[in-house]
Amino acid sequence: MKEFLNHKKGVIVAEMKKIAHPRQVILVSTRGKVKSKFSPEEDEKDNLFTLSWHMPVSNEPQLYAISSGKERFSTKLIQESKVFAVNFMSSEFEKEVVYCGTYSGEHIDKFEETGLEKEESEKIDCPRIRQAMACLECEVVNEVEAGDHIIFIGKVINSISKKQGKRIFQMNDRFIGAGDER
Repeated sequence: MKEFLNHKKGVIVAEMKKIAHPRQVILVSTRGKVKSKFSPEEDEKDNLFTLSWHMPVSNEPQLYAISSGKERFSTKLIQESKVFAVNFMSSEFEKEVVYCGTYSGEHIDKFEETGLEKEESEKIDCPRIRQAMACLECEVVNEVEAGDHIIFIGKVINSISKKQGKRIFQMNDRFIGAGDER
């Protein structure tokens, strides 16, 4: 019976993914304190991670939500710093976006590894990506536990729109460049 239930759960998850996709893919940038490998002090760590579970949730005040796995390194950074930046990337950066979603930033510098350039956000203590088409700088106003994820609801403190381009979307387990020139 347990095998049947696990199979049924897998079928339901697969069906949900088919129904809910494609979803626009973003890079979230974070900054937080981490224990230093070489001293008892803490180091500041910047990181990037890939998400497709995100959405605006309010116009007044302007709120934006992201959903991140409870065990992700970046989840811990956001919980510590209470800020994050949502970076909307063009399809020309698909390789970098896939890299950021494949590897943990706990022991590597994803900015360095991908060649993406960080710039300081204007209103929060967190980097953003220079090559991003647009960015939302957010302060966490609420955290909601949702199964194996945490939904961070951020108040949009600043929004920057730099350029237009084709967006990256997730279709089941692959990324595709699509969409109009927004």
